[in-house]
Amino acid sequence: MTRSGFAVVVARDLRLASRRPIEALLPIVFFIVAASLFPLGVGPEAATLRQIAPGIVWVCALLSAMLSLGSLYGSDYTDGSLEQMLLSSHSVVMLAAAKAVAHWLLTGLPLIAVAPLFGLLFDMRGDALLVLAGSLMLGTPTLSLIGGVGAALTLGLRNGAVLILLLVLPLCIPVLIFGAGAVSALDGGLTPSGHLYLLGALLLMTMLGAPLATAAALRISV
Repeated sequence: MTRSGFAVVVARDLRLASRRPIEALLPIVFFIVAASLFPLGVGPEAATLRQIAPGIVWVCALLSAMLSLGSLYGSDYTDGSLEQMLLSSHSVVMLAAAKAVAHWLLTGLPLIAVAPLFGLLFDMRGDALLVLAGSLMLGTPTLSLIGGVGAALTLGLRNGAVLILLLVLPLCIPVLIFGAGAVSALDGGLTPSGHLYLLGALLLMTMLGAPLATAAALRISV
């Protein structure tokens, strides 16, 4: 698959998502509702909210990204277009990478845009909001890439959504730890650069390995 083919797949997925707006907006709505409930349940104490804010935002972001993984390849598998893509002369690895990019544009990027607003809801400082946005910028693409592997492995299986969670969530725990830890380190008077560097290293590793693993899983599943 050439660069133009990569762009075509990304544009195709974005166009299909625009025709199903409710399904596309579901992860964002879940993130907004889930993150908004915590201040109501925990209480208005500012110090407590600032302490738990990074973990809450990251957990809600992780669960929101998982919601749309079932449809990442499911609809294409059902209507037969995925099989045609695999039978074509285009690279399956580039197809997997394009699908992950489209998933991130639909889920990860809106979460990054919304997350600082919830940082204000949790009374976070300005520098903490910047670190939170930076950690999400580095971590959410990793979630999409790892999620693509899980979606390909469970393609066509019964209870595939449950299996995706069992496969993907343990692999995403390091992203969750380093993403929330970056903001917590800043609040503790330490530099968050170590956590951000580790998030960047995880992103590079998944960019190199996840499309290959997804391509192999697609060939096995189809």
